[in-house]
This record gives sequence, structure tokens and C-alpha cells, in this order.
Amino acid sequence: TMTVIREICSEEIPVLDDFLYEAIFIPKGVEPPPRSIIEQEDLQVYVRGFGEEPHDHCLVAEVDGKIAGAVWVRIMNDYGHVDDQTPSLAISLYPEYRGQGIGTQLLNQMLDMLRRKGYPQVSLSVQKENYALRMYQKAGFETVEERGEEVLMVVMM
Repeated sequence: TMTVIREICSEEIPVLDDFLYEAIFIPKGVEPPPRSIIEQEDLQVYVRGFGEEPHDHCLVAEVDGKIAGAVWVRIMNDYGHVDDQTPSLAISLYPEYRGQGIGTQLLNQMLDMLRRKGYPQVSLSVQKENYALRMYQKAGFETVEERGEEVLMVVMM
């Protein structure tokens, strides 16, 4: 199978709703929330009007011609917010594409792109139990704050 990492096209932006839902961490044995959860304000900040702001950047992973995952950043007042110059990062894959290294490819390419654009750092928030935590650590993210079940992480460029 062939994986292509590329910038999202404007007509594909609605797919971010899917990836926002898939990004919600669901611990083992817990019933997934209804899809309508993404309408909540604290989640809408990740996707509403995406592409309209200068710091909105998104890459998608295309596997055999189908979008399998996305990584996107924007400067927003989300769970991963550090300051008004630091983009927060979100990344997710459809379940059938997880565990194949696609997330790592997406993450690394996004960090490369942001580095070229001159961003000094990127932040995110992740649950301690989330398997993606190790991927972020390998990419150079460091915990700057513990918040109960979650950690706030930053990578310096």
C-alpha cells in the first residue's frame, strides 16, 4: 500500500469533523460518546472555520487514494493552549489505519513544515493512557504540565 502525505484541499476540510471525533480518547471498556459530542464548544474550536486563519495548517495521509488520517494545527484556546503564538496540534487516524506508523509520518511532516515556517514551538494535550503519548515523546515533545489524567506537552523547534 502506498501512503502519501499532503496538504489538505479546501473541499476536504469537512473530513476534519471525522478526525476530531476519532481524536477523542476512549479508555478500554468505555462506551464511545455519540458523534454529536463534536458540536460542543470546547471541541468546535479545533475545526470551526478551519483554513480561514493564517495559522491553520493541515496535512492528510492518503492510503491507496483514501484519506486515512489528518494532523492539523491552529492557534486556539484549546486544551493544549500555551500562548497566542504557539499552535496547538491535533492528530488522528481512522481506527483501521492505526499502529502502522502513519501517525508518526504525519506528525514528523507537520513538525518539518512548521519548522520551515518559523514557528518556535508547538503544543498539545494528551491523556496519559493514550498510546499516542509515546509517539509524541519520540518526536521530541516534553511534558510541561500535569493536569490530572492529561499532560500538556510542548516541542521546541
